[in-house]
Amino acid sequence: MQTRHCREQTVRLSDEEAAALLAELSDWQISDNRLHKLYRFKNYYATMAFVNLVAWIAHRENHHPDLHVSFNTCKVAYTTHSVGGLSENDFICAARIDAALAG
Repeated sequence: MQTRHCREQTVRLSDEEAAALLAELSDWQISDNRLHKLYRFKNYYATMAFVNLVAWIAHRENHHPDLHVSFNTCKVAYTTHSVGGLSENDFICAARIDAALAG
């Protein structure tokens, strides 16, 4: 999944399609039509470095998550507003974040 880029024209996923893609990700969850994950870090500097990584991925893919940032955590939440729910693009970006952190 992380080798594909987001598509400009995308469609809303069914619950079954979203569940199948969720199974390919580690520690991500779906609630309220949002794909989200809480990341924990050792300090604020590491958290901000992660936020910049997410910003770079979002810019590259032209798909932007909501972020909730605190001292040592960042919650990333994706949804595709144009389709009113989850699309494949949300899962592509989630996989890209995890792949970037894995090195």
